[in-house]
Amino acid sequence: MIQTTCILFCRCGAGVISSEKVDQLAAAFHQLDANVYELSDLCALAVHEKDVLEAIANRYTCKIIVACYPRAVKNMFRQVAVELDDFEVLNFKVLAADQILDKLKKDYQLVEGKARYQIQLSELKVPAWFPVIDESLCTLCGQCARFCLFGVYAYNKKSLTVVNPLACKNNCPACGRTCPASAIMFPRLAEKSVLAGADPAQKGEVSSGEKEGLFVLLNERNQRRKSIFKQGVVRLAEEERRKALQEFKKGIEKGK
Repeated sequence: MIQTTCILFCRCGAGVISSEKVDQLAAAFHQLDANVYELSDLCALAVHEKDVLEAIANRYTCKIIVACYPRAVKNMFRQVAVELDDFEVLNFKVLAADQILDKLKKDYQLVEGKARYQIQLSELKVPAWFPVIDESLCTLCGQCARFCLFGVYAYNKKSLTVVNPLACKNNCPACGRTCPASAIMFPRLAEKSVLAGADPAQKGEVSSGEKEGLFVLLNERNQRRKSIFKQGVVRLAEEERRKALQEFKKGIEKGK
């Protein structure tokens, strides 16, 4: 089989990178001898029109997705049952435009030329803001479902699922901030963080040669810092939830 490659480029309706960088990437992709699909919004297509996304991608044996964090994209596809295989994600939040172009040329042997460039719009006009669950980290504690006021989750002790993603309120990642396992991500969050999809940092291990007294002292200090940090995160999450609820109530009043 002759291997064929395509680039799926997310223009991102949530604006997680600057419009200048998006235009820079689009201009660079136009100069490649490649099949390029500019997606008006990868999240919207995955949630609302996954058959369109699958129909495009499954024409090719190799799919290169230029979007946000790979962990967020891969878990989003799993969560909404998008069936794509043999795809790689290049993170435009972290990589500069020239780095992405360099990887496309070196790692995927794409050469300069005139792209076969197509634009795929989504029928989902309102930017959807929704959580994505990393099942490999989720402990099924249910804290996110209890914290959310808008019916986004369905939870029992054996499962946690996002059943109503579009009920999630824009700019309210509050439930994710309360997750003790960092298992909840928001691909549409502009920040560069675990909450946006970055891989959780690995905890360092204490060497066996350390003295017991020093270990106890450092451990207690670390726990105090964690407690202070957690209190701040919870306060931020509660404030985000409060603002989201206010916006929700305003929307109901306007609709009357």
